[in-house]
Amino acid sequence: MEWTPRYNIAPTQPVPVIWQNPKEPGRELSLMRWGLIPSWAKDSSIAAQMINARSETAATKPAFRDPLASRRCIVPADGFYEWKRSGNAKRAYCFEVNDGELFAFAGLWDRWKDASGQWVKSCSILTTTPNAVTSAVHDRMPVILDRADYDLWLDPGMTDVEAVSEMLKPYNAGIMGCYPVSTRVNHVANDDIECSIPVELTETQNCLFP
Repeated sequence: MEWTPRYNIAPTQPVPVIWQNPKEPGRELSLMRWGLIPSWAKDSSIAAQMINARSETAATKPAFRDPLASRRCIVPADGFYEWKRSGNAKRAYCFEVNDGELFAFAGLWDRWKDASGQWVKSCSILTTTPNAVTSAVHDRMPVILDRADYDLWLDPGMTDVEAVSEMLKPYNAGIMGCYPVSTRVNHVANDDIECSIPVELTETQNCLFP
């Protein structure tokens, strides 16, 4: 399968996911819809509310409880955006690890059968409290897994929810950075490298977005 770089992925769009079927050995890299649709959902409209799962409560929520126990995945990325608002204005910032190194979000996946009988695989990204880098912009951050935890996180045989939940912590702020990006990223139709290029802020903007 050929992959095209993405620079502005929006909720409900396909995202690349690495996962393992609990009944089969081996791992797969495939596209899943961003916004988890629980297997018991009546329709797909719930997906827009399920793009993120709070790590502190995922084990108790009906939509996330079973996936946390046996349907975990990782979502590879080399950056993510968060927005800081001041009054009516907002500015997007791009966050990265080690100046653009590939990393992995902790995700959950599920599958749901639509009215036509087709299976739809979807996913959600877990969030946690922010670290020193992300807290300047947002009060939450996506869970970025330590590389040493990848294998255990992906292992569907590991059903100890308490043990896997210990991996869901703020990432090391010492190897993260962020920079302001163009307002192009505010519009989902824009999906090109210009969305992720650093921009210079004016003196007034720097006052609004330190």
